[in-house]
Amino acid sequence: MLDGIFALFSNIAMSFVHFFYAITHPGEWLGWLSELGQLESTEAKQALGRFIFYGASKDFFYVVFTAFLILTAVGIWRKSIMWGVVRGLEWFANTLGRAVAWIGLLMVLQQIFIVFLQRIFSASAIEFGPFAPFGYALWDGYTFVSHDVSWWSEELKLYNAMIVCLCVTYTFVQGGHVRVDLVYARLSYRAKRVVDMMGAMIFMMPATIMTWLFAWFFMWRHLLTPKISASDSFDQIMRKSNVLKWNVETIGFSPNGFDAYYLFKILMLSFTFLVFLQAISCFYRALLEWREGPEEDGKYLDLDSAVDASATGTH
Repeated sequence: MLDGIFALFSNIAMSFVHFFYAITHPGEWLGWLSELGQLESTEAKQALGRFIFYGASKDFFYVVFTAFLILTAVGIWRKSIMWGVVRGLEWFANTLGRAVAWIGLLMVLQQIFIVFLQRIFSASAIEFGPFAPFGYALWDGYTFVSHDVSWWSEELKLYNAMIVCLCVTYTFVQGGHVRVDLVYARLSYRAKRVVDMMGAMIFMMPATIMTWLFAWFFMWRHLLTPKISASDSFDQIMRKSNVLKWNVETIGFSPNGFDAYYLFKILMLSFTFLVFLQAISCFYRALLEWREGPEEDGKYLDLDSAVDASATGTH
């Protein structure tokens, strides 16, 4: 047990070293951005290898963990700072969710276009350009975007994934997620806040961390060759990095179908990142409301007018 405690504090101490080294040597892990179109130099390839390795490493975890501890300590000392973090994260979740929610309208309109063009004009492709204002080309050779109808149909899954992954925290803030409540409603006000804190720390944060560890390498395996595995050591990744090149997945489920499924892997990471931020916000809000009492229930909470306040526990 003492070894574990010593390892914990050693990693926390080393996180300061890793953080300041990273911000003072950005080229060693961000150098690949200058060759984003095509990896050519060995330095850029090795920088990408470091970026991939440390993006799901123990060192990165402890940098984030230490930052969370520091922010929590400062927030306990100054409640206004913690409230500022809560308001900022909830504003971000609401703003992103309200913007991305409009994709639902785009999804409906696109489905109408697909059905209309297929049934009325028996179109095999949907095109857009100066002489194809409604997806049907009046003259050939003047279209900017042209894909098979099956491509547009399968793209609807991307819109649905964007709504699910990018609106998840917005829905959480608005109290829109379905919950099966057997105990929570009968608890006292402060007991509910304790349950919220435990839920954020025991379930939300660990779940997002584990999902990130799998999704991180899963995404890169569909963007690069040779493929990098989560089980690869740093030395193995650096050896592979010498011959890294982009190999973006463009395989569809049908010959002419949607072929950008790598975007789903990026959305998976976005989902875990957003939920992790919301876990911090949930923990901080529950802690502050537990300290300040029932009179501060729902403080600074920005709910949509159509949302029933009882769904979030506010009055």
